[in-house]
Parts: sequence; C-alpha cells; structure tokens
Amino acid sequence: MEFIFELLFQFFGEFLLQIIFEVLGEIGLHSVREPFKKSPNPWFAGIGYIFFGSIAGAISLWIFPSLFIVSHSLQIAGLAITPFLSGAAMVAIGAWRRSREQEIIRLDKFAYGYLFALSMAFVRYTFGQ
Repeated sequence: MEFIFELLFQFFGEFLLQIIFEVLGEIGLHSVREPFKKSPNPWFAGIGYIFFGSIAGAISLWIFPSLFIVSHSLQIAGLAITPFLSGAAMVAIGAWRRSREQEIIRLDKFAYGYLFALSMAFVRYTFGQ
C-alpha cells in the first residue's frame, strides 16, 4: 500500500510541476498577447510552445534538480502520462475561460498544452538527477 501511495505521489509531483509552469506560462502569455494579435501559423506556434516548454523544463531543473519519480521505468511512463494529463488540464482551463467569455490562447488547447508539457518533461527526464 505504501508503494502505491509513493508511486502516486511521484507522478502527482511531476504532473503538478508541469501544470504550475503551464498556468504561469498561460498567465504570462495572456498578459503580453496584445502585441501579437495576428494569429501565427499553427506549426510555428507549436515549435514556439516546444521551445517555451524546454525553457520551463530547464528552469524547473534549476529549482528542483531531482526528479520526483525515482524509478527509471516509471520515469519513462511519466514522460508519456503526465504531458497527456497536463494537456487535458489545459483544455479544462480553456473551457473554464470560455465559459466566462474570456479570450483563450493556443496553450488552452490540448495539442499545444501537450507539446509544452512533453518538451518540459523531456528536458527534465534527460537532464534531471
């Protein structure tokens, strides 16, 4: 039972870290979106979110150099699972914003939230301790 609790805590830690950085990124992008009103090409936007996710991963390693998930095989599973959950959470945030008639950004959509979280998770997996 203790193993299951520890396993869930490790996955939750990685997931929570990705969500925190995505929400901070969303807040930051909402605050500076006015100069960028023209919609960019979706492919370039995707590359941009990969870039920003990688930067977020590097910053998160500076703050939390150790990975929350200890087991190597579970780290690989976390690399697949947590970005998917983070993308889904960004869809929920986008739906919440839409229900309050607030403008949404690309990060509020699954694909862009997933790309951001996947690149962040990959940097953490590759360079984390």
